[in-house]
Amino acid sequence: MPPPLPLSHVQITAVVDAFYEKVRRDPTLGPVFAAHVKDWPTHVDKISRFWRNAILHERVYDGNPMQKHRDAGDVEGAHFAQWLLIFDQTLTELLPPEVAQAWSDLAHRIGRSLQIGLSFKKPTHAGVPEL
Repeated sequence: MPPPLPLSHVQITAVVDAFYEKVRRDPTLGPVFAAHVKDWPTHVDKISRFWRNAILHERVYDGNPMQKHRDAGDVEGAHFAQWLLIFDQTLTELLPPEVAQAWSDLAHRIGRSLQIGLSFKKPTHAGVPEL
């Protein structure tokens, strides 16, 4: 396991909060998130805990991101390119370059994993799933 990045809880929350401010204004991602997130402070807190778990190796997040994105029903693999673009912009604005790049690398690995997982469709009937 790689060592934790030199970030504080405050910095992680600031990045997540600034990122979602941009997402809410984005014409592609804004409507997708608006359909699912009704309580933004709670969402920001949960995603901040996700990143604290991934970055600082804390055990403060207990969700299942893959299942959550699948269950949403309207999250597509193509959304991740825009998500990562906005996330990278936010990291670059708020963090030193080497820390921003390390977090970006992690986000891109996670994004690829989610994108691949979402590419497998649930079966529409009993039998072999549509791929």
